[in-house]
Amino acid sequence: MIVIAHLSDIHLDGGPRAADRTRAVMEYLEALPHDLDAVLVSGDIADHGAADEYEEAAELLRSRHPLVVCPGNHDERAVFRKVLLGEGDAASAAPVDQVVRGDGFVLAVCDSSVPGADRGFLEDATLVWLDGVLAATPRETPVLVAFHHPPVPLHTPYVDGIRQFGEERLAALVERHPHLTAFLCGHAHTAAATTFAGRPLLVAPGVVSALRLPWERQAGPDHHVHLDEPPAVAFHVLGEDGRLTTHYRVVAARR
Repeated sequence: MIVIAHLSDIHLDGGPRAADRTRAVMEYLEALPHDLDAVLVSGDIADHGAADEYEEAAELLRSRHPLVVCPGNHDERAVFRKVLLGEGDAASAAPVDQVVRGDGFVLAVCDSSVPGADRGFLEDATLVWLDGVLAATPRETPVLVAFHHPPVPLHTPYVDGIRQFGEERLAALVERHPHLTAFLCGHAHTAAATTFAGRPLLVAPGVVSALRLPWERQAGPDHHVHLDEPPAVAFHVLGEDGRLTTHYRVVAARR
């Protein structure tokens, strides 16, 4: 059995609220009696893309479990790359694409961020990279593909307007790789499950806040933001039969 913890949208801004909620989730994962195969943090690590926000993230996201972090629309690639990945400025404008090869699975983490924009898009270089990862992975090994922006509408107008576009290019790639098992993303600040290109698309809840769904909203300038809900995490479980199951867990926050 393979277990991957998935959290998203921690939006560290130097204040206590986001830090306390992130710390609560990480302490919960650290206290688990079993080792996880991976921890995925799917974007919007910093709220403003500032170096001190990433330095705070580097402290808070320490884990005994293998951990991988990808950028979201609030992140800045160059600073993200330098502070969180320890890389220099060379090729800092390129997408931050990463792969985790675990025992019995592969997690391909794609950068769907668009510098200077809130919407998402997978650059051609990322699709070529992902195609190569999938081609190099044996067909019997499941591959999970992660990014920040969902590539389909989730019936949440605020998020749907800044989702991942150009998704037909990704769908065409899926057809060539039957061992692509599922897609994982964040951005929506709500736990959700749907499909894309015939595969499960599993959305992690937000750590810093939750999204009010259209039928939950009242009038107001921040009507789509719900600050009172506790942070939560997803657990994606790959069984020996190859079937994927996702559990969502709420975590008690300090603030």
